[in-house]
Amino acid sequence: MNTLVFRCQSGALPVELYSRLRYVATVSVNVDSRVVPPGDDELMGDAWRLKERIHSEEGVLKQRRGFFTDAYRRSTVHVFQTGEELVGFATVRRDGYILFLAVSPDYRGEGFGEQLVARVADEHGTVTCHARATNEDALKFYESLGFEIKRRIEGYYEDGGDAYYLKLGEDESITKRLSELVRRR
Repeated sequence: MNTLVFRCQSGALPVELYSRLRYVATVSVNVDSRVVPPGDDELMGDAWRLKERIHSEEGVLKQRRGFFTDAYRRSTVHVFQTGEELVGFATVRRDGYILFLAVSPDYRGEGFGEQLVARVADEHGTVTCHARATNEDALKFYESLGFEIKRRIEGYYEDGGDAYYLKLGEDESITKRLSELVRRR
């Protein structure tokens, strides 16, 4: 298993990977962030492949390609990548609703999901999303960031699965809450 250590430096996030194998090795990796504006297909194929990988390995993110493609094209997409590898992305509507949030299993637990949500929060007063009621990992993640479950929606998904509608930001500054969370870690 790998551990990533962040140090911000001129727009890129250099990351050191420490192997927990028998010998400790260090490899530096630059993680770049970028924003893909609405109407731009850039990185859509990479995002689809990451979504499908997560779907096949974890059984979540079950959306069909047509829905995904339309949502991607209509949204602002926040992206982290290392060279040609997509680390994670957040596909966000104009109102701050996160349509898709995906982080490669190879980079989970290293703060990329939190940073993607923080970038969305920087642009919107409120951030909302749906999470499958059976996706405990997603629910724990969102709740750890301060999202509140507002309601359960039965049969929300195409396959009949239930969802929770989650919301971050209302009473206090969303940016302040996320900044405090990131500082504590």
